[in-house]
Amino acid sequence: MKRLFVIALLSASLLSKSQNTISAGMFGVLEARQFGPGTMSGRISAIEGVNMDEGKTIYIGTAGGGIWKSTNAGASYKSIFDKYCQSIGAIAINQKDPSVIYVGTGESNMRNSVSYGNGMYKSTDAGSNWKKIGLDSTEHISKIVIHPQNPEVVFAAVPGALWSKSKHRGLYKSINGGDSWEKIFYIDENTGCADLLVDPTNPNIMFISMWQFRRQPYSFNSGGNSSGLYKSTDGGKTFKEIKNGLPAKPFGRIAMTLSPSDPKQMLAIVESNKTGLYISSDGGETWKSQSATLNVTARPFYFSTIVFDPKDSKRVYRPAFSFAYSSDGGYSFSDASGDGGWVHSDMHALWINPSNTNIMYLGTDGGVYMSIDKGVTWQFNHGLPVGQFYHVAYDLKTPYNVYGGLQDNGSWMAPSAAPGGIGNANWDRVGGGDGFWTIADVDGKTVYSEYQGGNMFRADLNTMKSEFIQPQKTAKEEKLRWNWNTPLTIGNKNPKNLYVGAQYIYKSTDQGRNWVRISNDLTTNDKKKQQQEESGGLSADNTSAENHCTIFTISESPLDENIIWVGTDDGNIQYTTDGGAKWINVSANVAKCGVASQAWVSSIQPSQFDKNTVYATFENHMYGDFNTYLAKSNDMGKTWKRINSNEFTGFAHKIKEDLINKNLLFLGTEMGLFASLDGGENWFRMKNNIPEYALVRDIQIHPKTHDLIIATHGRGIFIIDDIRAMRNLTKEILDQDFYLFPIEDMVLNNGKYGWGGPETSGGWATGNPSDHPSINYYLKQRLNSGKITIEIYDANNNLIQTLPGTIRKGLNQVNWNLRGTPPKVAAGSTKMDGAGFTAPMVLPGTYKVKVKVKDKEYDASVNCLHDAENKDQNESDRKLVYEKATQLKTLYANLNNVIDTINLFQSQLKKDTVAYNKSKNAQAFYADLQKVKAEMMATTKTSIFADEERLREKVSKLYGSFCGMEAKPNAMQLEAIDDLVADFGKQKTELEKVTVKHLPKNPEIKNPKSIK
Repeated sequence: MKRLFVIALLSASLLSKSQNTISAGMFGVLEARQFGPGTMSGRISAIEGVNMDEGKTIYIGTAGGGIWKSTNAGASYKSIFDKYCQSIGAIAINQKDPSVIYVGTGESNMRNSVSYGNGMYKSTDAGSNWKKIGLDSTEHISKIVIHPQNPEVVFAAVPGALWSKSKHRGLYKSINGGDSWEKIFYIDENTGCADLLVDPTNPNIMFISMWQFRRQPYSFNSGGNSSGLYKSTDGGKTFKEIKNGLPAKPFGRIAMTLSPSDPKQMLAIVESNKTGLYISSDGGETWKSQSATLNVTARPFYFSTIVFDPKDSKRVYRPAFSFAYSSDGGYSFSDASGDGGWVHSDMHALWINPSNTNIMYLGTDGGVYMSIDKGVTWQFNHGLPVGQFYHVAYDLKTPYNVYGGLQDNGSWMAPSAAPGGIGNANWDRVGGGDGFWTIADVDGKTVYSEYQGGNMFRADLNTMKSEFIQPQKTAKEEKLRWNWNTPLTIGNKNPKNLYVGAQYIYKSTDQGRNWVRISNDLTTNDKKKQQQEESGGLSADNTSAENHCTIFTISESPLDENIIWVGTDDGNIQYTTDGGAKWINVSANVAKCGVASQAWVSSIQPSQFDKNTVYATFENHMYGDFNTYLAKSNDMGKTWKRINSNEFTGFAHKIKEDLINKNLLFLGTEMGLFASLDGGENWFRMKNNIPEYALVRDIQIHPKTHDLIIATHGRGIFIIDDIRAMRNLTKEILDQDFYLFPIEDMVLNNGKYGWGGPETSGGWATGNPSDHPSINYYLKQRLNSGKITIEIYDANNNLIQTLPGTIRKGLNQVNWNLRGTPPKVAAGSTKMDGAGFTAPMVLPGTYKVKVKVKDKEYDASVNCLHDAENKDQNESDRKLVYEKATQLKTLYANLNNVIDTINLFQSQLKKDTVAYNKSKNAQAFYADLQKVKAEMMATTKTSIFADEERLREKVSKLYGSFCGMEAKPNAMQLEAIDDLVADFGKQKTELEKVTVKHLPKNPEIKNPKSIK
């Protein structure tokens, strides 16, 4: 019996614990604003369209922003892949049944910042739903081809892992629509399948290019003797290597194409010791070299696209550094015109509408462009918010500005709120190059920005004139080593301190005008990892992307400016407690907790609450290790504890501790945003209108607005406005069945911003944060029966308004519009009347909020404050506005009561239609009633441009004006009220005359006691 009792207690305990498990759904009400922008988009990796609908349906695959679909030829786009891996390598559509789509994840433009995938996905309903169908370990998929005659047969070209050896490379085939896969061509662990062509007229003829490649943190090698071009004539059962006319090995990446209208015509760009363009006119059996421009042959590892026009074997397109086209089969090329505007460099995808080959879509590092003249001129699509931010920052203005740097798209800033919301036009460029750290100075007039290789500037925000401020080498230092993503940051304790790191730390206290080196070399200084001039393999490529043994993160303690933590890209983590005089290396201590010893220190968070406590993230993906490394020390790095969770996916980029609640933590990884409410013991994936596997690179919390600001590498910026409800959700609250949070003071206004007009660019736009604080409450469990209502009472206990509550498990938010209940609107008008949607704004004071949950009640109060910032209306003006708005509301209600009386008379008259049609008295009564009603409200409609305005419309207009008024009313407005009151009196008198005249002649009509 005792044993049973213990088991019962244990079961109850486990049940209780399971019911309190924190999950993303509990915070779903905190929806992020998708801040964009679309004015500078991100890298596009794949474009495919549906052939049979004239090219209206287009699918866009992105480097880190998932898949976007347009059903109107690119006029607008919708994200359709938010629940899955965001790095897209390839898309294929079954053109016989376009509802079937295959997506290979893992972009294959193999630069240093490329993300990875987790397999193949399939949709059978045009992208509404997706199913994962294998190839989970491939990491990168570059091409998918569906058999043109048998759509159950699908081929996938898999380059495979970028950072390590892998057996999961080669050419894969499925004969059952992706249910299972067979690897049908493979060379070795270092060589993958980069491209795949299938002859549309004879699908047994196939071509594949095999590519030997490898990246390391400090080098890139494209090419080797295992690379090559292969042909099959039996549908992939066997392959032969093609060599005739091609250059001597080693090869790198081979980009190739064949003409759909004449498959004997082929082109290939072969990366080799003599990288060049090659032409074949016999179906790839023999090749000849053809001279070409630098653009045509540039960076084959990155520019791997060349395409024939679907209907013209002479027309060829080469998207590369710039866009080139040929009209003679590839023997000569011309560059696109700039007449339609600049086309972003670095191009990776091209889809040509086969129904109209003048129309094509181009994917670049900066987004999607459309051409309607065969690629001669281009127009930018402004509606794709897939910018690849590295970092995000803010200032302390109202509204605050957001700052950030983007991959290949410079550095930008935008306000967090603006009239009408935030659109593309609100973003301003503040720096060039590949944007990384972009930070506002505390003076409110200066911004710092940095692009690849440590090139950094100080700019005046008023004039945008800038000065180069990078510290320079002196005789005391070795050659300075600047990371691709060099840290440039201001102090957390003293924001006048500006820090930057090469292999040394530099500090400035005068905005970068002068620098002091405050450290020796803090890296391992491994000379074998500093040979970047030899990087690239067959194509030299030294853009600072492989610079190594550099400082990667710098963080000043928010409690003591003399404590500075520094992390490097080669595994060192060190700190100083005396402003840099002495540094202590704690890397060995970190390794003891299970973090890879050479892992990059991707972020450091010194605690807001304890000098001895520090968090750090580490990432080791450049050694093929995608584990999530997060660790914490409570003793200045002497010992570390690794923090782990089954929820984590992707290598770690950023750890952020809340500014107020030390137990609230946020973690950004290559595959998601995570949060913990208990100091890292338990974690959950945050969804909140954010892609579940977003590439989260940076996280900030604004100290004034309490907004969570998230930088993603592929979906732009997200802002979760005011996370205080999340911050305040303590364990004690979580254990309660219901909890009503204290309500923040509400300032009485119509919001800080007006509308401003519609977004005219057709670009991306997002709304502003909520105008006023919400009423927040917590439910331990979803309400399965009953309802929740919220009642607002004034100081005299008069019910002002009743609001419906939500019943979701976790956080709930209800917004009160600071008004009472709108007046009733009588039926019968030909116009919609806006007065029925608004009421006078309440006066300053304390209001009681009563939340009714089934049979229980919970009370709180809210202070409504006069808007002291509004100089157009003082408190006396406000009271006058309220008095007159209330008078108009009463007038409007009385007017509608009279109209209701008329409607009642008319409905009684026509209740018996036979009798009505026989009675001249009834018809005369009805007609006279209609004349009176026609003076009281609009009853006929001729056109939307010629609607009549009667008494109710006049009252409604003035009433709405007073309800929204944030200024002192003028004399004419006040006189107009008296005029409307008098007019109403006249109309009421007219009605009384009609009833006196007709009621005795219509005894069957019941007379109301009085006409109000």
